[in-house]
Formats: sequence, C-alpha cells, structure tokens
Amino acid sequence: MKRRHFSMLREFHLADWFTLANAFCGTGAVFAAMRFLQDGVVRDLLWGMALIPAAFVFDALDGRIARWRKVASTLGRELDSLADVISFGVAPAALGYACGLQGGWDWVVLSYFVGCGVSRLARYNVTAESLSGDEGKVKFFEGTPIPTSIVIVGLLALAAHQDRLGVDLWGGVVKLGPWLLHPMVLVYALSGSLMISKTLHIPKP
Repeated sequence: MKRRHFSMLREFHLADWFTLANAFCGTGAVFAAMRFLQDGVVRDLLWGMALIPAAFVFDALDGRIARWRKVASTLGRELDSLADVISFGVAPAALGYACGLQGGWDWVVLSYFVGCGVSRLARYNVTAESLSGDEGKVKFFEGTPIPTSIVIVGLLALAAHQDRLGVDLWGGVVKLGPWLLHPMVLVYALSGSLMISKTLHIPKP
C-alpha cells in the first residue's frame, strides 16, 4: 500500500504541488469560516479571507510552471479544476455564509454560485482542446474564470474590516415568502451567471 502511495506522488510534477497549495489555502479558508462561526473572532475570518489571494497566486503559478517545464498533463488539469472549486467556489460561499448570508434564499444563491463554478470548470475542461489555437494554447475564456470570485472575497473583507457583519451587512435583509434574503448575496448570483455565460469571451493571458 505504501509503495502504491509513493508511486502516485512520484507522478506529480512541480506545478501539481503548487496546485495542491491552492487547494490547501481554500480548505484553510473554509475552516477559518467555521472557526469564526464557533468563536466569533473576526481575526480568524480575516485570515481565512487572506488565504484566497494566496490561492490565486498559487493558481497562477502552477500554470506558468507547467508551461515553463512543458509538463502539462490531464492529471494536472483535473487537479487544477478540483482545487479551484474549493478555493474559488466553496470557500467564498462559506465565507459569505459566515459573514451573515444565512437566510433561506441566501443558501439557494450560494449553492447556485458553487454550481455555476463547477459547471464552468467542467465546460472548460471539455472544450479546452477545441478552443486552443495552432500552438495548443486556449485563446479565450467562455464566461468569467472562477478565480474572479476573489473580488467577492475582497468585498467581504471590507465588510468585516468595517464590522458590517451579520445583521449589519450592507443592504440589510428582506423577507420574500417563507425565507430571508440579504441583497448583498446577489453579487454571488451575478458572479455565477457571468461564469456560465457562453456569449462573454475574455482573452486568456
């Protein structure tokens, strides 16, 4: 069993370790959100939010390293997508919930956001080859890339810094039918919708 375990690790390239660091940061952000809900220490929440830009850096570096070393692989691409789901999908949603987006409609919107991120990455993996130019590099993104959710995390960090969490969230709260909705959660709905757009083409650096 140990031999098989280390054999799998030997298949990892340098870029894959940066991808795992991305996933590590995203997982840490989720735990930080949980810790804040448990203890109410805003510093824990801010540390979790700071891990998302760190994940963004690792996400950018893994692609550059893979191209530099010319070791791009299907395994690396799948690892990258799974890490991105954690760091730029699940983690921002968990941080939003911890900040106070806890109404019934908020849950629906946050779940929609994560679902859009998963769909966006799955579509990219399937269509990457057809979107590649002669040199084998994807020329543009269909829809906004999932790491753009870092903007939402920045907005949450500002709210946390100004102590505008929970009942003090910007925009307040409204009751729609049986559930509550915080208007601030609509930034997640917008972000998710832009990710799955097929008409929005963004040049890939």
